[in-house]
Amino acid sequence: MNIHEYMEYDAVGLSALLRSGQITADEVETVARQALTLADQQLNALAAPLFDSALRYAADAPFTGVPFLIKDMGPMAEGVPFYLGSRSLGSGVRARSDSDLMRRFRAAGLATLGLTTMPELGIAFTTEPVRTGPTRNPFNLAHGVGGSSGGAAALVAAGAVPAAHASDSAGSIRIPASCCGLIGLMPTRGRVGCEQMFGLSQDFVLTRTVRDAAHLLDALGGPAPGDRFVPPAPARPYASELHAEPVRLRVAVSTEAWPGTPVDAEVAAATDRAARLLEEQGHHVERDRPAVTAEELVEAIVAPQIAFLTGVFRHAPRPPDPALLEAVSRRVFEEGAELGVFDLVAAFETQERLRRTAGAFFTRYDLLLTPTVAQPPLPHGTLCYDDPSYSVAAWVRAQLEYGPFTALYNVTGQPAISLPLGRSATGLPIGVQAVAAYGREDHLLHIASRLVPPPAPLKRDV
Repeated sequence: MNIHEYMEYDAVGLSALLRSGQITADEVETVARQALTLADQQLNALAAPLFDSALRYAADAPFTGVPFLIKDMGPMAEGVPFYLGSRSLGSGVRARSDSDLMRRFRAAGLATLGLTTMPELGIAFTTEPVRTGPTRNPFNLAHGVGGSSGGAAALVAAGAVPAAHASDSAGSIRIPASCCGLIGLMPTRGRVGCEQMFGLSQDFVLTRTVRDAAHLLDALGGPAPGDRFVPPAPARPYASELHAEPVRLRVAVSTEAWPGTPVDAEVAAATDRAARLLEEQGHHVERDRPAVTAEELVEAIVAPQIAFLTGVFRHAPRPPDPALLEAVSRRVFEEGAELGVFDLVAAFETQERLRRTAGAFFTRYDLLLTPTVAQPPLPHGTLCYDDPSYSVAAWVRAQLEYGPFTALYNVTGQPAISLPLGRSATGLPIGVQAVAAYGREDHLLHIASRLVPPPAPLKRDV
């Protein structure tokens, strides 16, 4: 197998080759390392050198030997140093044991080869940390890849691996998927266990095909012991949705954010085209959206983010050097020292109000269709995390101007997916987001399999 052959296979396809004995895991790992090295030279998407050998994985599992990457903020893998996108952690902090999610990846047979880049602390919709410099978009190297799972998106889009770990606390799976022309599924809160950041953050993967997302959800899903959130079990395997009989769904569509937030005309047009396709397929489609404001979202997510991040570092083996933190990160720790219990209570009250608003909306609809982000992928440097003029709230507001459509569903815990359904006039990817009611990933995969054509070779700069 050469690099070009390898790049055309998704995870399911590679797994079939490995199980049939047409190629060995060692051969796949060798060509994956070559692809990753070549892609990273142009994309700057690896947070550290590749591991000397793949992390241990199960020998007889659905994805045994399929190359994979994990994000630089975890899942923590025993003995592996993590940096959280920050130069302040120097040579990194080594994990003492596997996290639950890492055990799932190993049990699924995924062959983890390295760490992907992310913005410092993961609270940006761009991936341009001072530690590594900007990660570049395979479709246009002058543009960004979104964040915070930007390195993962760049390398999957370039074909260097078929899938990579990603996490999402305000859009960090879906926004990089949109920027890089990928499938970005954020599962229901608790579907893949180990929810973080007071339940705002969910873990899963970025893929190039819908079938990979479905099969990996089957392989990785399930609650962990002690989880607070345990969504209802699926009625059947998610992969079965790829071939299920059509169902008629109630679909709301909106291309509007909140007043004053511009949405690019090409981005809005991609969403409207997807809505027309769904209507042609027999779904009931009408224009509507939950009545939510930007300020409510800022209130709902800023205090929990600050509390979570300052709490994590308070218990770290060594604290970060403040002089080596980027400007917004320094503000996180400064504001964290002043954060009171009533600030968190107010945030949780706002979250509850938003959950009820969205819950009522999804009694009338099965799906909501929106743009994933308001603009095509941004040129590097458009949003600067190392700008000392930002407070944390002001930084979050700036992110929500670019990505106003995603964060609500981290608050509500609903599943959402970004689908690669458009291109700008300059060839940049445009994603369309579909959101389902709590626990209904089956609806997302059902419509995704009918909206996203099977992958064909794409013209990339990389």
